[in-house]
Amino acid sequence: MRIDKYLKNARIIKRRTVAKDACDQGRVSVNDKPAKAGSDVEPGDVIHVEFGNGSITVKVLMTAESVRKENAADMYEVLE
Repeated sequence: MRIDKYLKNARIIKRRTVAKDACDQGRVSVNDKPAKAGSDVEPGDVIHVEFGNGSITVKVLMTAESVRKENAADMYEVLE
């Protein structure tokens, strides 16, 4: 699954266009490598996202094309 779509589906970033912009600006990395919006993520990958006022590091537990809001947190495990 594309990283921008994953960030949106997991509710880490609210909109896919914002996730794409974050990738284009170099604020997202997958397994310590800068990620482009089209980079693929799989279970076991570690994603680090820099926000304006902080950052988050998560481990991908599963990928799904559509997820209900209540189940979005089950897609990842927060590491930092």
